[in-house]
Amino acid sequence: MMGVVNLLDINRYHEIYKEMKELTPDDTFQLVLHAKSKDEQDFFAMVGDFFLQRRQKKLIEKKAY
Repeated sequence: MMGVVNLLDINRYHEIYKEMKELTPDDTFQLVLHAKSKDEQDFFAMVGDFFLQRRQKKLIEKKAY
């Protein structure tokens, strides 16, 4: 059946999310720089932008800007 993700996959993807959440902007830059394809570059750039926006949002909410 297409579109079904088993529990092991869900846990694996959750762990990947937690790891990526800890990437620094420099880590993201290195991933983009050493990506093996344009798709990988775009993916790592989007992930980096997503988490950077989240960190910026938290700082704005704390009025720490």
